[in-house]
Amino acid sequence: MSASGSKLPAARSVSGVPTHIAIIMDGNGRWAKARGLPRVEGHRRGVEAVRRAVRSAIEFGLPFLTIYSFSSENWTRPAEEISDLMGLLKRFIRNDLADLHRNNVRIRVIGLRINLSADIAALLSEAEELTRSNTGLTLVVAFNYGARQEIVEAARRLVADAMAGKINAADIDEGALAARLDTSGIPDPDLIIRTSGEQRLSNFLLWQSAYAELVFLPMHWPEFDDAAFKSAIAQFASRERRFGGSAGIVKSAS
Repeated sequence: MSASGSKLPAARSVSGVPTHIAIIMDGNGRWAKARGLPRVEGHRRGVEAVRRAVRSAIEFGLPFLTIYSFSSENWTRPAEEISDLMGLLKRFIRNDLADLHRNNVRIRVIGLRINLSADIAALLSEAEELTRSNTGLTLVVAFNYGARQEIVEAARRLVADAMAGKINAADIDEGALAARLDTSGIPDPDLIIRTSGEQRLSNFLLWQSAYAELVFLPMHWPEFDDAAFKSAIAQFASRERRFGGSAGIVKSAS
Protein backbone atom coordinates (compact mmCIF):
# COMPACT_ATOMS: atom_id res chain seq x y z
CA MET A 1 0.00 0.00 0.00
CA SER A 2 1.11 3.51 -0.53
CA ALA A 3 -0.03 7.05 -0.04
CA SER A 4 -0.66 7.21 -3.77
CA GLY A 5 -3.69 4.97 -3.29
CA SER A 6 -2.60 2.23 -5.68
CA LYS A 7 -5.08 -0.63 -5.79
CA LEU A 8 -4.00 -3.83 -4.11
CA PRO A 9 -4.07 -7.04 -6.13
CA ALA A 10 -7.10 -9.30 -5.94
CA ALA A 11 -7.11 -12.09 -3.37
CA ARG A 12 -5.49 -15.36 -4.41
CA SER A 13 -5.67 -18.66 -2.58
CA VAL A 14 -2.60 -20.09 -0.87
CA SER A 15 -2.68 -23.72 0.23
CA GLY A 16 -2.76 -24.14 3.99
CA VAL A 17 -3.62 -20.54 4.89
CA PRO A 18 -5.17 -20.46 8.37
CA THR A 19 -8.08 -18.28 9.42
CA HIS A 20 -6.15 -16.01 11.78
CA ILE A 21 -2.46 -15.17 11.86
CA ALA A 22 -0.94 -12.99 14.58
CA ILE A 23 2.52 -11.44 14.31
CA ILE A 24 4.95 -10.25 16.97
CA MET A 25 6.94 -7.73 14.93
CA ASP A 26 10.33 -7.87 16.64
CA GLY A 27 13.78 -6.62 15.71
CA ASN A 28 13.44 -3.08 14.33
CA GLY A 29 16.08 -1.69 16.67
CA ARG A 30 18.51 -4.56 16.14
CA TRP A 31 18.08 -4.29 12.38
CA ALA A 32 19.02 -0.61 12.54
CA LYS A 33 21.92 -1.13 14.96
CA ALA A 34 23.46 -3.80 12.71
CA ARG A 35 23.55 -1.20 9.91
CA GLY A 36 24.76 1.73 11.98
CA LEU A 37 21.40 3.49 11.63
CA PRO A 38 19.25 5.22 14.28
CA ARG A 39 16.49 3.14 15.86
CA VAL A 40 13.83 5.34 14.27
CA GLU A 41 15.02 4.18 10.84
CA GLY A 42 14.43 0.61 11.94
CA HIS A 43 10.89 1.56 12.95
CA ARG A 44 10.33 3.30 9.60
CA ARG A 45 11.42 0.18 7.76
CA GLY A 46 9.16 -1.79 10.11
CA VAL A 47 6.17 0.22 8.90
CA GLU A 48 7.08 -0.74 5.34
CA ALA A 49 7.11 -4.38 6.46
CA VAL A 50 3.61 -3.91 7.92
CA ARG A 51 2.44 -2.70 4.51
CA ARG A 52 3.96 -5.77 2.86
CA ALA A 53 2.38 -8.09 5.43
CA VAL A 54 -1.08 -6.58 4.94
CA ARG A 55 -0.68 -6.78 1.17
CA SER A 56 0.30 -10.45 1.43
CA ALA A 57 -2.58 -11.21 3.80
CA ILE A 58 -5.03 -9.74 1.30
CA GLU A 59 -3.46 -11.66 -1.57
CA PHE A 60 -3.62 -14.91 0.43
CA GLY A 61 -7.28 -14.36 1.24
CA LEU A 62 -6.53 -14.37 4.97
CA PRO A 63 -9.64 -13.43 7.03
CA PHE A 64 -7.82 -12.12 10.14
CA LEU A 65 -4.36 -10.63 10.72
CA THR A 66 -3.28 -9.28 14.12
CA ILE A 67 -0.14 -7.20 14.56
CA TYR A 68 1.50 -6.42 17.90
CA SER A 69 2.26 -2.77 17.23
CA PHE A 70 2.84 -1.35 20.72
CA SER A 71 2.73 -3.16 24.04
CA SER A 72 1.71 -1.71 27.40
CA GLU A 73 5.33 -2.29 28.49
CA ASN A 74 6.75 -0.23 25.60
CA TRP A 75 6.05 2.99 27.53
CA THR A 76 9.25 2.31 29.48
CA ARG A 77 11.33 3.04 26.37
CA PRO A 78 13.13 6.39 26.02
CA ALA A 79 10.77 9.33 25.49
CA GLU A 80 12.35 10.19 22.13
CA GLU A 81 11.77 6.70 20.78
CA ILE A 82 8.15 6.70 21.97
CA SER A 83 7.63 10.06 20.27
CA ASP A 84 9.08 8.65 17.04
CA LEU A 85 6.79 5.60 17.27
CA MET A 86 3.70 7.74 17.83
CA GLY A 87 4.66 9.90 14.87
CA LEU A 88 5.03 6.85 12.65
CA LEU A 89 1.63 5.57 13.78
CA LYS A 90 -0.01 8.89 12.92
CA ARG A 91 1.59 8.96 9.48
CA PHE A 92 0.63 5.34 8.80
CA ILE A 93 -3.03 5.98 9.58
CA ARG A 94 -3.16 9.26 7.66
CA ASN A 95 -1.35 7.84 4.63
CA ASP A 96 -2.77 4.32 4.49
CA LEU A 97 -6.25 4.43 5.97
CA ALA A 98 -8.00 5.48 2.75
CA ASP A 99 -6.16 2.75 0.83
CA LEU A 100 -7.10 0.11 3.39
CA HIS A 101 -10.71 1.25 3.26
CA ARG A 102 -10.80 1.09 -0.55
CA ASN A 103 -9.54 -2.47 -0.35
CA ASN A 104 -12.32 -3.56 2.02
CA VAL A 105 -10.04 -3.96 5.07
CA ARG A 106 -11.71 -3.65 8.46
CA ILE A 107 -9.56 -2.30 11.29
CA ARG A 108 -10.06 -3.27 14.92
CA VAL A 109 -7.88 -1.94 17.72
CA ILE A 110 -7.35 -3.88 20.95
CA GLY A 111 -5.66 -2.55 24.08
CA LEU A 112 -6.22 0.18 26.67
CA ARG A 113 -7.05 3.69 25.50
CA ILE A 114 -7.59 5.50 28.78
CA ASN A 115 -4.03 6.86 28.93
CA LEU A 116 -3.56 7.67 25.25
CA SER A 117 -3.19 11.22 23.98
CA ALA A 118 -6.36 12.66 22.49
CA ASP A 119 -4.96 12.80 18.95
CA ILE A 120 -3.84 9.15 18.96
CA ALA A 121 -7.13 7.97 20.45
CA ALA A 122 -9.06 9.95 17.86
CA LEU A 123 -7.07 8.46 14.97
CA LEU A 124 -7.62 4.92 16.22
CA SER A 125 -11.35 5.54 16.56
CA GLU A 126 -11.47 7.11 13.09
CA ALA A 127 -9.81 4.05 11.56
CA GLU A 128 -12.30 1.72 13.23
CA GLU A 129 -15.37 3.77 12.39
CA LEU A 130 -14.46 4.34 8.76
CA THR A 131 -13.84 0.64 8.09
CA ARG A 132 -16.48 -0.87 10.41
CA SER A 133 -18.68 -2.21 7.59
CA ASN A 134 -15.87 -3.64 5.46
CA THR A 135 -15.99 -7.38 4.85
CA GLY A 136 -12.50 -8.28 3.64
CA LEU A 137 -9.41 -8.78 5.78
CA THR A 138 -9.88 -7.80 9.43
CA LEU A 139 -6.65 -6.10 10.54
CA VAL A 140 -6.45 -6.25 14.33
CA VAL A 141 -3.99 -3.72 15.75
CA ALA A 142 -2.79 -4.51 19.28
CA PHE A 143 -1.86 -1.06 20.57
CA ASN A 144 -1.07 -0.24 24.20
CA TYR A 145 -1.89 -3.91 24.67
CA GLY A 146 -0.87 -6.43 27.31
CA ALA A 147 -2.47 -9.87 27.58
CA ARG A 148 -2.37 -10.06 31.37
CA GLN A 149 -4.08 -6.69 31.66
CA GLU A 150 -6.66 -7.81 29.09
CA ILE A 151 -7.48 -10.90 31.17
CA VAL A 152 -7.70 -8.83 34.37
CA GLU A 153 -10.11 -6.39 32.68
CA ALA A 154 -12.23 -9.30 31.44
CA ALA A 155 -12.36 -10.72 34.98
CA ARG A 156 -13.47 -7.34 36.29
CA ARG A 157 -16.28 -7.25 33.73
CA LEU A 158 -17.37 -10.73 34.81
CA VAL A 159 -17.46 -9.66 38.46
CA ALA A 160 -19.41 -6.50 37.60
CA ASP A 161 -21.93 -8.49 35.56
CA ALA A 162 -22.30 -11.07 38.34
CA MET A 163 -22.87 -8.37 40.93
CA ALA A 164 -25.47 -6.78 38.67
CA GLY A 165 -27.26 -10.09 38.32
CA LYS A 166 -26.51 -10.39 34.61
CA ILE A 167 -24.73 -13.73 35.06
CA ASN A 168 -24.67 -16.40 37.74
CA ALA A 169 -21.35 -17.52 39.19
CA ALA A 170 -22.20 -21.09 38.18
CA ASP A 171 -22.50 -19.98 34.56
CA ILE A 172 -19.01 -18.50 34.35
CA ASP A 173 -16.94 -20.61 31.98
CA GLU A 174 -14.28 -20.13 29.32
CA GLY A 175 -16.80 -18.73 26.87
CA ALA A 176 -18.04 -16.16 29.36
CA LEU A 177 -14.53 -14.84 29.94
CA ALA A 178 -13.58 -14.97 26.25
CA ALA A 179 -16.66 -12.91 25.41
CA ARG A 180 -15.31 -10.13 27.63
CA LEU A 181 -11.79 -10.05 26.18
CA ASP A 182 -10.76 -7.32 23.73
CA THR A 183 -10.84 -9.96 20.99
CA SER A 184 -14.50 -10.89 21.49
CA GLY A 185 -15.92 -11.98 18.15
CA ILE A 186 -12.48 -12.66 16.67
CA PRO A 187 -11.38 -16.30 16.27
CA ASP A 188 -8.31 -17.37 18.21
CA PRO A 189 -5.10 -17.24 16.17
CA ASP A 190 -4.17 -20.46 14.40
CA LEU A 191 -0.61 -19.28 13.84
CA ILE A 192 1.61 -16.82 15.71
CA ILE A 193 4.73 -15.62 13.95
CA ARG A 194 7.59 -13.89 15.74
CA THR A 195 10.58 -12.39 13.98
CA SER A 196 14.16 -11.73 15.21
CA GLY A 197 14.74 -15.24 16.53
CA GLU A 198 13.31 -14.63 20.01
CA GLN A 199 11.13 -17.52 21.19
CA ARG A 200 8.55 -16.13 23.62
CA LEU A 201 5.09 -14.54 23.48
CA SER A 202 5.95 -11.38 25.44
CA ASN A 203 2.51 -10.92 26.98
CA PHE A 204 0.73 -11.23 23.64
CA LEU A 205 -2.65 -13.00 23.26
CA LEU A 206 -1.89 -15.37 26.15
CA TRP A 207 -5.48 -16.63 26.50
CA GLN A 208 -6.14 -16.79 22.76
CA SER A 209 -2.90 -18.60 21.87
CA ALA A 210 -3.63 -21.74 23.92
CA TYR A 211 -3.59 -23.96 20.80
CA ALA A 212 -1.87 -21.70 18.30
CA GLU A 213 1.03 -22.98 16.24
CA LEU A 214 4.18 -20.91 16.83
CA VAL A 215 6.72 -20.08 14.15
CA PHE A 216 9.90 -18.20 15.07
CA LEU A 217 11.81 -16.63 12.20
CA PRO A 218 15.48 -15.58 12.51
CA MET A 219 15.05 -12.42 10.40
CA HIS A 220 14.35 -9.01 11.90
CA TRP A 221 10.95 -7.47 11.23
CA PRO A 222 12.09 -4.94 8.57
CA GLU A 223 13.22 -7.93 6.48
CA PHE A 224 9.84 -9.69 6.62
CA ASP A 225 8.38 -10.11 3.14
CA ASP A 226 6.00 -12.24 1.08
CA ALA A 227 8.47 -15.14 0.94
CA ALA A 228 8.85 -15.15 4.73
CA PHE A 229 5.07 -15.06 5.14
CA LYS A 230 4.67 -18.04 2.80
CA SER A 231 7.43 -19.92 4.63
CA ALA A 232 5.65 -19.48 7.98
CA ILE A 233 2.35 -20.60 6.48
CA ALA A 234 4.04 -23.63 4.94
CA GLN A 235 5.36 -24.61 8.38
CA PHE A 236 1.86 -24.24 9.78
CA ALA A 237 0.34 -26.35 7.01
CA SER A 238 2.83 -29.16 7.64
CA ARG A 239 1.95 -29.55 11.31
CA GLU A 240 -0.62 -31.80 12.90
CA ARG A 241 -2.94 -29.91 15.26
CA ARG A 242 -4.47 -32.02 18.02
CA PHE A 243 -6.08 -29.43 20.35
CA GLY A 244 -5.34 -31.75 23.25
CA GLY A 245 -6.72 -34.79 21.44
CA SER A 246 -5.12 -37.90 20.02
CA ALA A 247 -2.69 -37.87 17.12
CA GLY A 248 -4.22 -38.02 13.71
CA ILE A 249 -7.60 -36.54 14.66
CA VAL A 250 -7.18 -32.89 13.69
CA LYS A 251 -4.73 -31.41 11.23
CA SER A 252 -3.93 -27.95 9.94
CA ALA A 253 -6.08 -26.56 7.14
CA SER A 254 -4.88 -27.42 3.67
